Amino acid sequence: MEELMMKELNAAPKKSWGQLLVVSSLIFGMFFGSGNLIFPVHLGQMAGSNWFLAALGFAISGSLFPLLAILAVVVTKSDGLLDLARPVGKHAAAIFLILVHLTIGPFFATPRTAATAYEMAVQPFIPKHWSTLGMLLFTGLFFAATYLAATHQQHLLKIVGKYLNVGFLALLAIIFIVAFLKPMGSLAQTPTATYQANATIGGLLEGYNTLDAVALLALSVTLIHAIRGLGYEGRELTKLTAKAGIISISLEVLIYFGLVLLGALSMSQLKLSANGGTALSQIVGHYFSSVGTLLLGALVTLGVLTTAIGLVSSFAQDFHKLFPKVGYRTWLWVTTILSFLVANAGLDTIITWSLPVLMLMYPLALALIGLSLTVASRPYAGTIYKVTMAFTILPAILDMLNSAPAMISQFTPIHTALGIYHQYLPFASLGLGWLVPTLIGFGIGFAWGAFRYANQTANLPESDR
Repeated sequence: MEELMMKELNAAPKKSWGQLLVVSSLIFGMFFGSGNLIFPVHLGQMAGSNWFLAALGFAISGSLFPLLAILAVVVTKSDGLLDLARPVGKHAAAIFLILVHLTIGPFFATPRTAATAYEMAVQPFIPKHWSTLGMLLFTGLFFAATYLAATHQQHLLKIVGKYLNVGFLALLAIIFIVAFLKPMGSLAQTPTATYQANATIGGLLEGYNTLDAVALLALSVTLIHAIRGLGYEGRELTKLTAKAGIISISLEVLIYFGLVLLGALSMSQLKLSANGGTALSQIVGHYFSSVGTLLLGALVTLGVLTTAIGLVSSFAQDFHKLFPKVGYRTWLWVTTILSFLVANAGLDTIITWSLPVLMLMYPLALALIGLSLTVASRPYAGTIYKVTMAFTILPAILDMLNSAPAMISQFTPIHTALGIYHQYLPFASLGLGWLVPTLIGFGIGFAWGAFRYANQTANLPESDR
């Protein structure tokens, strides 16, 4: 994949607007996947008349946080997620790497690609009683193609990456134009309970489902290596990445707002869908009949196939580095087979079970991003990292338990602990209970690290300070 990126970047003159746009396109391709398409539509249906505030929250977690993740890799000059998290401790970094790759790999993100493609490209066209068999056959073919393409990905990604984004964005633009010129209804729909009082926070937490901030901690290294290969280093590298990222997320934010608005307008004629994949298929079917639904399904399938190829490849590469006795091809088999099995649980089940894990992973990822952007270069950074992450993990675990199915969250000891947590910790009832402890941990870690460093340097000879 890195070689492909280098070819794309070299196609434009060095340090030109053309190169900036190519980098922006590559970043957009890394950002935008199945979750970025389906969750905003579902969010719009839930937010109703409060769609704008909800979309604002979604844009923060779905666009700004991922950009900061890329910049964290740039600023720290990291050579992978293991390197980025190393100041927390070697073993903690390895555990975090494993958790991230299981989350963006076979447990949630990779199977979600196939489940989304099935719901949008196949399910609308087959009888309901064939759904289980249809899912089994489709996901089997999907992951067989993913495995084969992951071993010969250069040509496929070059063809699909070159033309798919253009075709997909053109179709999306047509959908927006037609839908907004002839809306399905008004924006007077009453929001669901979550979005009546705290629509922005609800949208922000819904944006966790894109997985982008977590995924790009692991995946953006390939992009940064490609840009460095062109001779960009230091401030120039940071500036180019920041400019390209801003262009990319500006386009993504526009798409998010359009999709959220599309979902909100649909509630005049549709019922609240189980997921955004179903909702988007219904909306496209309303305007363009089955032909439009089929075309959108085909484009989405090709798009998520390239995403799946990148995810299984990244999983196999990093796990082979972490456990070198097991070969790359073996890890590729492992993640592909596991993803196939999980995908057959269905999109609704995958989304339901992924939420608790995301409530754990996002606070840890955001804390790591913040630390990387602020204190990574300080000589006592390790102390700040360790203390901050220690203060973050407990509320993150409690947020995870609160989002777990009722059989877990309502278990008496857990339910009692969550009651205390929500009562006494600021923002805990909103799903952001980790925020204040993380800031406190950062302050304590900074003060402690600075104090220890000052004492150590005070005892050194003048020439060594």
